[in-house]
Amino acid sequence: MIDVIRSEWIKIRSVRSTMWTLVTTVVLMLGIAALISASAASMAEGPIPGEQAVTTSLSGAMIAALAMAALGVLVISGEYRTGSIRVSLMAVPRRMSLLIGKIVVFTAVSLAVCLVASAGAIAIGLAITRPPSIELAVMARAALGCALYLTACGLFGLALGTLIRHTPGAIVSAVALIMVIPPITTQLPGVWGATVSDYFTTNAGLLVVSGQDNGSLGPWSGLTVYLTWIAATMLTGALLMRHRDA
Repeated sequence: MIDVIRSEWIKIRSVRSTMWTLVTTVVLMLGIAALISASAASMAEGPIPGEQAVTTSLSGAMIAALAMAALGVLVISGEYRTGSIRVSLMAVPRRMSLLIGKIVVFTAVSLAVCLVASAGAIAIGLAITRPPSIELAVMARAALGCALYLTACGLFGLALGTLIRHTPGAIVSAVALIMVIPPITTQLPGVWGATVSDYFTTNAGLLVVSGQDNGSLGPWSGLTVYLTWIAATMLTGALLMRHRDA
């Protein structure tokens, strides 16, 4: 398994799109943090509370999530597009070992980069909004929560790429499930509609970024629900990967 992980590490760092996508994620997080925080500071009539300032700093997570999802898709769909997946499967006949290697390497890289981006966004936002006080524990929880959320979105893209195998189709599906459909679910009527909305993909996952609850879930339980969506998608893709031709 170590050899598989080492091979996947070489793949992910040698592909130019990986670096550009990670840089885009960092730039989005930092740039949007500066813009939104400056706007909030200019419109505020008084000091901005610390927790609100932190949440404002992480506004870029909603857009950066799409960049990470696209990277997750490309980690596997790129090999199907070029046909190099056949070589990978010849080198690693146990397909689940290959997929697990991709998951491990992608998670490690994504978590490291997104943690730096989240911490940087918070630092920029607080430097602009200058809240009267803020606890270190609040900043640490927000940075970790945002990094976990962005990594989860990347894994969602990887799961969809494994399931669909077609880059444009998987990216469109990721955009729909991460950004388009979740807000639409808030318009569903009745108690069942509210429940569907609360538990739907990023509606649940984003709670770990804001640190708030939605009436049904808290921050960490919301992330758990989002990871359940991702795990179900990944398992379906893994079963198809195991039984269909490359």
